[in-house]
Amino acid sequence: MKIYNTLTRQKEEFVPVKAGEVGIYACGPTVYNLVHLGNARALCVFDVMRKFLKYMDYKVKFVQNFTDVDDRIIRLANEKGVTPLEYSESMIAEYFTDARGLNVLDADVHPKVTENIDSIIAIVQTLLDKGFAYESKGDIYFSAEKFEKYGKLSRNTLDDLKEGASERLNAQDTEEAKKQSPLDFALWKASKPEEGCCWDAIFDGKTCPGRPGWHIECSAMSREFIGDTIDIHGGGADLIFPHHENEIAQSEAATGCTLANFWVHNGMLNVDNAKMSKSKNNFFLVRQAAEKYGYEPLRFMLLSAHYRSQMNYTADVLESAAKSIERLRNCRSACDSAQTVGGKLSDSAKEIVTNRRNQFVKAMQDDFNTADAISALFELVRDINTAILQDGVSDKDVNEYKKLFDEINDVLGLIYEKADDIPAEVTELVEKRTLAKKAKDYALADSIRDEVLALGYVIEETRQGVNVKKKV
Repeated sequence: MKIYNTLTRQKEEFVPVKAGEVGIYACGPTVYNLVHLGNARALCVFDVMRKFLKYMDYKVKFVQNFTDVDDRIIRLANEKGVTPLEYSESMIAEYFTDARGLNVLDADVHPKVTENIDSIIAIVQTLLDKGFAYESKGDIYFSAEKFEKYGKLSRNTLDDLKEGASERLNAQDTEEAKKQSPLDFALWKASKPEEGCCWDAIFDGKTCPGRPGWHIECSAMSREFIGDTIDIHGGGADLIFPHHENEIAQSEAATGCTLANFWVHNGMLNVDNAKMSKSKNNFFLVRQAAEKYGYEPLRFMLLSAHYRSQMNYTADVLESAAKSIERLRNCRSACDSAQTVGGKLSDSAKEIVTNRRNQFVKAMQDDFNTADAISALFELVRDINTAILQDGVSDKDVNEYKKLFDEINDVLGLIYEKADDIPAEVTELVEKRTLAKKAKDYALADSIRDEVLALGYVIEETRQGVNVKKKV
């Protein structure tokens, strides 16, 4: 299996630190708002990676953190008259509503910053002891220029970074910010009276009440729950710099070990060909889109392109995704209702199942190519639809088709919402309509169809039979 490594800018053969086991750390949300579509893409991408690795018999430990304290959380909590932790807990509950709606499995561990302060303080002290960090008026900063390989992930040189920083930050600003260099970043922020959220840390014997900087949190939690070296670390491409760059610097300076062997980043999401942003009024929350289209089409859309590619969100794309989901659901339902006979597994079914399984695995082993994996699933759908229309299809053939369909779908997680139970009244009407059509009483059949529609349900004619679903 090959995975594209952002660090080396090429696909590399995946070899885990420990044979048969994989540790994944995916940067989770800062819980100040509901999940937006950009967040959702990363959630779905890493969920599929995790599920496929399990499908390939790896023992996977998946860790995704919650940043449950930061400037925005504190500000919004103060505005609402609650504590920062009360506010962040309410938003974590909202996160799970959307993540589970998108069929994203809970992580094996969801560490929170506020529950890992001791680990964070310990790694900051290590950086102070090793001379990579310094204290300034209660703040602790990492000295970026002391880490020789700073910029290796983002391909930024120290000279380029210093030039860019100097344009944003002059000498006076640097002094006011208490930094020795504009490149330095906070490991620990001194508390402010209005924040109401701090911990009493002791660094070099001096009490420094405050809270962690953003980057150090992930360094501490990934080490605590996976170890010094992670097999796969990632998130959205927007995290490459500065977040992941700074994680590498502080982690590797503290431990002397490689932080991650593979850095994996998903591409950004555009809305109607423009970068999603609040200022452009094209900032969409998952909750908003799901209320209109449902969660399944959202997940389908987010996985329909290769994870590293840029994706464009439009209403047309989501409507197309909804139709694709319906096609998958119809195929799976048709398997359950197929008219079968006894008999052995046919050679043609064996060939179809073997070819489509290999096609799916090959796609996913090539840097988790979900676009090609979905294509393999739809080719299987075409094969199934053709096969079950034949007279005398064996139950063993259909069972093998269903088994493979479910295998692939379990990894991709595309159809998972339970269909609404059809009321007995509607079911009886549909059966009467079927009899009316057989008797060629089309006027009665049309009348019954209208009755069903009035009850809020739609009758769909397919090649495999009649489907009934709730009217949208």
